[in-house]
Amino acid sequence: MEELKGNTAESEAQPTPAHVENGNAFEAEDLALMEQFLNDPAHDYRNLKYGDTVDGLIMRVERDEILVDIGSKAEGIVPSREMQSLAAEDRAALHVGAPLLVFVVQSEDKEGRAILSIDKARQERSWRLLQAAYEKGEVISARVVNYNKGGLLVNLEGVRGFVPASQVSGISRGPETQKQSDMARMVNTDLRLKVIELNRNRNRLILSERQAMQESRESKKDELLASLREGDVREGTISSVCDFGAFVDIGGADGLVHMSEISWSRVKHPGEVLNVGDHLPVMVLSIDHERKRIALSIKRTQHEPWSRVGERYQLGQVVEGVITQLTSFGAFARIEDGVEGLIHISEMGDEPMQSPRELLAEGAVVQARIIRIDPTRKRMGLSLRVNRESGEDDAESGEQGE
Repeated sequence: MEELKGNTAESEAQPTPAHVENGNAFEAEDLALMEQFLNDPAHDYRNLKYGDTVDGLIMRVERDEILVDIGSKAEGIVPSREMQSLAAEDRAALHVGAPLLVFVVQSEDKEGRAILSIDKARQERSWRLLQAAYEKGEVISARVVNYNKGGLLVNLEGVRGFVPASQVSGISRGPETQKQSDMARMVNTDLRLKVIELNRNRNRLILSERQAMQESRESKKDELLASLREGDVREGTISSVCDFGAFVDIGGADGLVHMSEISWSRVKHPGEVLNVGDHLPVMVLSIDHERKRIALSIKRTQHEPWSRVGERYQLGQVVEGVITQLTSFGAFARIEDGVEGLIHISEMGDEPMQSPRELLAEGAVVQARIIRIDPTRKRMGLSLRVNRESGEDDAESGEQGE
C-alpha cells in the first residue's frame, strides 16, 4: 500500500510530455516579448548622473521653473536659480515644444524628477566650442562685460574670459588713467578674439585681440597681394614713421614708402612731412609675393615738378629760394617743391670765401638769378650776383659745383 502511494505521488510529481511542451512555449514567448520591450526606444531607461548634458523638450513654462521632457518618459525641472544666464528676451522666447539643452545637476529629487540647469548646459556647450576653436586656431567673437586693472572681461555663453590689456590694440600704453579710460570705453562692445590659453580644470580662459587681428590681416594681405598690380594707385593711411621711410596701410596690408619716394623735395627725415594717421594716395612700385612685401611711392602720385620747369623759368630770371643744404662747394636753394638749384661758392659774391657758411645758413631766404637750366638732368644753376649778366663763366662754375 505504501509502495503504491509512493508510486502514485512520484507519478503526480513528474509532468507529462504535454506539460513540458506548453512550459517551453510559454517561456519562449516571454523571452520574445521581453526582447521586444528592451529593443523599443520608448522603453529605454537612461541612467542620468551629474554632469550629463541632455537634449530635452519643454513641456511647461512657469514663473519659477521649467518642466522638461528628457526622454524615456522621464521629466526634469529647471529651477529659476539655474537659468540666470538667460536674458529677458531669451526667457520670453521659451515655449512648450521647443528643444532645450540642459545639464543634469541632480539625477532625482524626492519627487523622482531630475534637477536640470540651463546655465551649466550653456557653459558646457561654450567650453566645448572654445576647445574646438582653440585646437583649430579659429577666431571668435565676444562681448566685453567689464574690466579690471589688467585687462578686459568677456562673456562667452556663460564662460568668463580675460583679455590682457597688452593683447588689445585699442588700449594705449600710456598713463594708467588713460588705459582705464580706454577699457571703460570698450565695455558693451564686441571684439574678435583668439584663444591663447584654455584650462577647464582651473576655469582659465585667456584671449587675444591682437592675434585675432594679425590672423585677419594675414588673410586680407594674401587677398590684397593677389589683386595688386604695379602702377596701381591706392588710398592709404600712415601706420608708422621711421628713419628710413614710412609704412602705409592700403587696406589690409602695410607697404613701405622709402624716404626717397616721399617727396620730390629734399626730405631729411620722414617725420618732417608725415604723421601717423595721415590719409593720402600712394602708388604701387613693386610687389614681392614670396616675402609678402610691397614698395610704395607718395611722390609719384603727384606731377613731376621738373617736367614744367622749362615753361615756368628762363635764363636771367630772378627767383626767391630757401637754402636747404650747405656743402663745401656751394648751397642748394629750393625754388618750389621738388625743384632746387645750386648756388656755387663762386656765385655768392665778389669777395672770395672759404665756406658758404660765411654768408648763408640753412633756412635763409635769398633772391637769386637763374644762370643755367637743364630740365633733362634736373639741374639749375643760380647766382647771388643778381645784377650781373649771365655768361659762360657762370655756367661753367655751376657745372663744376655739381
